[in-house]
Amino acid sequence: MSLAIGSEWNAFGVLMREILVSAGLKPEHYLVDIGCGSGRLAHTLDIARYLGTDIVPELIEYSREVCSRPNWRFEVVDRIAIPEEAAQADMVCFFSVFTHLLHEDIYRYLLEAHRVLKTGGKVVFSFFDFAIRCHWAIFENMVNCSAAGTSKVHDQFISRDAITAWSEHAGFATEAIFDGDVPHIHVPYPLTNEHGAPISGETSLGQSVCVLRKL
Repeated sequence: MSLAIGSEWNAFGVLMREILVSAGLKPEHYLVDIGCGSGRLAHTLDIARYLGTDIVPELIEYSREVCSRPNWRFEVVDRIAIPEEAAQADMVCFFSVFTHLLHEDIYRYLLEAHRVLKTGGKVVFSFFDFAIRCHWAIFENMVNCSAAGTSKVHDQFISRDAITAWSEHAGFATEAIFDGDVPHIHVPYPLTNEHGAPISGETSLGQSVCVLRKL
């Protein structure tokens, strides 16, 4: 289940949680976690309400088993939609989701997030960024696979002017953007990655992170 979501189930779950906490997530809040996978983020949380969605039924089933709590839901979703009524959530997050969607579908998800968020609620998402030098290798691999006729999972890049345009049209303000190669996540206690290397002090996910606020 760790490999199914790209590994680092424990350490990255904690780092994702700390990103959300720094963006304003509180214990009494309601979080919607799109692309929740096998519960990498969910298993680190202690919040009042939670909705996790994913397109893979096996991952949702596993998340229900290991993260089941009162007022928490895990739902299989096979379309661009959030199964929740309007103005209910305090925060919606998309970790490693927009990295695999077309631009038009990213924008549709932002509209859905705006619908389910309370006024002042936050969207947090990670993304690949041409402004970050270390992300170029991801794009170069896409180019090489295309030239060789090799199939691979689509990796989507988002420019910052696109974020600005989407925010303005969808009813958000851009609160912060954190570069993927600059440490910005406070590690709350010593962690170890799956190769046994320690993680402490401040670090990053590798992907850039954006925080939007519903107007």
